Amino acid sequence: MKRINQYIILAFFTGLFMLTSCESTELDLTNDPNFLTPEQASPDFFLASLEEDFARQLDGDANGDSGDNYTTGGFQNGDGLSPLGMELTRIMQMRSRNYESTYQDSDVDDEWDNAYRGIIKDIRLMTPLAEEAGLTRHIGIAQFIEAYVISSLVDFFGDVPYSEAVQAPDIVNPVLDTGESVYVAAQSLLDQAIVNFTNTTAANPSLELFYNNDYSKWVKAANTLKMKLYLQTRLVDPGALTAFNAIVTSGNYITDSVDDLDWNWPGTSAAQPDNRHPRYGLNYVSNGASDYCSNWLMGLMQTNNDPRIRYYFYRQTIAVPGQEIAPDEQTLRCSLQPSPIHYVNGGFTFCSLPNGYWGRDHGDDEGTPPDGPKRTTWGVYPVGGRFDDNYFEPVAQPTDPLSFGGGGAGITPILNAFMVDFWRAEMALVQSDAATARTFMEAGMTKQIAKARSFVSLDPNADLSFEPTLIEVADFITAQGDAFENASGSDQWNILAENYFVCHYGNGIETYNFYRRTGFPNSLQPNREGSPGTFPRIMFYPNQAVTSNANITQRSTLSEQVFWDNNPSGPAFPFSN
Repeated sequence: MKRINQYIILAFFTGLFMLTSCESTELDLTNDPNFLTPEQASPDFFLASLEEDFARQLDGDANGDSGDNYTTGGFQNGDGLSPLGMELTRIMQMRSRNYESTYQDSDVDDEWDNAYRGIIKDIRLMTPLAEEAGLTRHIGIAQFIEAYVISSLVDFFGDVPYSEAVQAPDIVNPVLDTGESVYVAAQSLLDQAIVNFTNTTAANPSLELFYNNDYSKWVKAANTLKMKLYLQTRLVDPGALTAFNAIVTSGNYITDSVDDLDWNWPGTSAAQPDNRHPRYGLNYVSNGASDYCSNWLMGLMQTNNDPRIRYYFYRQTIAVPGQEIAPDEQTLRCSLQPSPIHYVNGGFTFCSLPNGYWGRDHGDDEGTPPDGPKRTTWGVYPVGGRFDDNYFEPVAQPTDPLSFGGGGAGITPILNAFMVDFWRAEMALVQSDAATARTFMEAGMTKQIAKARSFVSLDPNADLSFEPTLIEVADFITAQGDAFENASGSDQWNILAENYFVCHYGNGIETYNFYRRTGFPNSLQPNREGSPGTFPRIMFYPNQAVTSNANITQRSTLSEQVFWDNNPSGPAFPFSN
């Protein structure tokens, strides 16, 4: 999607969002002239709010801004479904050794609240207004967003309220609908959305933040989401492959990166409303980075000589204790500790990596030492940070304009052409067609690497002499393709999965679903704790949902599986702890 500077526009609309989305549960309870009623609210305002809430459903918020539905706290640094999935699949670092204590019921209250109170409620308020005005495009976009949101709720929580949801005061305890029925409803919403994208409308939205009112692209996005849902159900639906291929045959889906569905964060300002990428806002602060980067992901990319590593990660120092400098108990305690026996037996990297890549292992919970200005942090892709050109200085220093990189003008990748190529590679490998799988894997890598490389333009002070050459990029892709072709069985799945994970940096919903759907890669770094509990195949229901809805009973374990996941139960191989 073409990048445009939306900050001023979003700042204006976000002020109005507080009159709509964030107070939606009170709209029928007050006559305060300072707040809009549903009858007074414009479908344009509702839609702008919906689109931002949709992006935050994936990536959350950096600072508990009162203008959205998120608060910070718990084990999760920031919120959103995508970071949850990235942590579980080692794309981000997980900070606790026990899965069930890490992913508690209160940690997902925000995602649940944003989905129901922030998104679905506003859709219910907007739709009759849009219908009365003949605004079919507004309705179609809302239907698309609703389809993505409800299917993602199923992916993380299993059976969820839907048919009776957000109908208070008539229904205050909505029943749980089966995950399968919610997926069917999502497909139906997408069919309706496609109709609304192609029929007559009284007017287009005055501000449409994804595709700038290009409805041929919206149709492609809707068909692509349908493909995603068919792929997701391929283990339990014999007709999923045929339905997936029917859309492929139509050609009317996202095949080119120019049609990618991304949320573009305008960035540049920390003042509320903070419209920088949330991971940028959490890490580009004057006292240093907040997240730890994943040792597994950085180690894999170093080992493979991956050309994206300078775009993905920014090193604040060249020297890591236990590598370039002596072990240091204060800043990297594990540099003085022996490797756990299960790391030794599996040949996994422990504690530290060379060349300044200062991260943490999966499940390392050893507190917060004074290493904020030392940790490797997010780079220019996808969060709009700094390109790593060996500058080796802390981020976000007020006296150093070079330290801010792209100012947080990154993206949330939602549905991209490279993702579709990987889906087609998976479908081919399921059918034992390794040659076709290689073709699509390489095609997906080519598109995604080009996308990541383009982000260097966000960092105006980047030294481009450190960029990999196009020959180096081509050699890397060929090397991965050759390794895939020369492998067999589970080794091919591992190579496909590892490349899938690296390409999906920034979208943990897709990696978490892929991991449960396939069980690969089996090369993931294990938890620091030798017995961390069963790998989560589902999340606990949010605390607020259980306490406020008599029809929701909290599950006792995270080992339950969503309807489309019929793989063997954990923790046995191939699912790793």
